[in-house]
Amino acid sequence: MPQVTLTVNGKAHTVEVEGRTLLVELLREQLRLTGTHVGCDTSQCGACVVHVDGDSVKSCTLLAVQADGCKITTIEGLAKPDGTLHPMQEAFREYHALQCGFCTPGMVMSAIDLVKKHPAGLSEKEIREGLEGNLCRCTGYHNIVKAIAAAQDVMHGRRSELARAAE
Repeated sequence: MPQVTLTVNGKAHTVEVEGRTLLVELLREQLRLTGTHVGCDTSQCGACVVHVDGDSVKSCTLLAVQADGCKITTIEGLAKPDGTLHPMQEAFREYHALQCGFCTPGMVMSAIDLVKKHPAGLSEKEIREGLEGNLCRCTGYHNIVKAIAAAQDVMHGRRSELARAAE
């Protein structure tokens, strides 16, 4: 069986995988990082989004052998060691941008990449369009969009509307 060496959430791993093993399976079943969810098995829902070398990727569409040598970040790797949440995670908490939580890890990972790629900021319409590959059956997306809008200010070092309103 082929060996795959990758860095996941800052920790190096070398694992044997079958050639047909998907990255999401390696993460969940072999590394026991179960925050990355499998929702549809057809790459439609986005519940399995992780960052591969800094870019969001649906891990159900990538073979584990294709990730050989890559740096992977999962939802478990976002918070600081002291438990401080990533600004996007904090915004999702603050704005109640989840209900059942199943889509949340993939949604957060996609949102971080979306904001990172748009340092000048995103409008509500652009946020909604940027999330088209992520499905949520519970929230109606309204609070998710609000959370992403707030987190983009924090991630880019700007004062958020929430902070201005509190003054």
